[in-house]
Amino acid sequence: MTALRHVRLLARYKAWADDRIFEAAAALPEGEPTRPRQSIFRDLVHTLNHVYVIDRVFQAHLEGLEHGYAARNTAGYPPIAELWGAQQEIDRWYVAFADAQSDASLDQRVEFEYIGGGRGAMTRGEILLHIANHATYHRGFVADFFCQIPARPPVTDLTVFLRDAPPALP
Repeated sequence: MTALRHVRLLARYKAWADDRIFEAAAALPEGEPTRPRQSIFRDLVHTLNHVYVIDRVFQAHLEGLEHGYAARNTAGYPPIAELWGAQQEIDRWYVAFADAQSDASLDQRVEFEYIGGGRGAMTRGEILLHIANHATYHRGFVADFFCQIPARPPVTDLTVFLRDAPPALP
């Protein structure tokens, strides 16, 4: 599989996994998604909001625009249904962006300023890999929150995606 097909696959996988995690979170008992937890972020929705913020930050980097964020998360966040809609929108953007790339464009370097300070540079392909990997990492935290409720977290493994929703890649 080429790098181009990998990033297209990962963009679709991330959108699928995000949808599954939001669907399951929205179905939790009232108050559980925003109940304070012992974690890096204060609750389940705040964790999902962080993933969304980072998706937006790197979207801005890829577009050569300012993102406007002063931190890697926001103090407040919208209701889960609103955040889910925003996440679906940014996931569609990443799928379309990945589809618009070529092998050569994936190797193009993007320079940016880290939110915490310092210069950074990554290729477009590395950014797309980071976006998928970052979301997977934080879905692990969210799965732990489900277990604390207790509730069964959704299965978001790549193997299940490939089995249940095999993508047609351009």
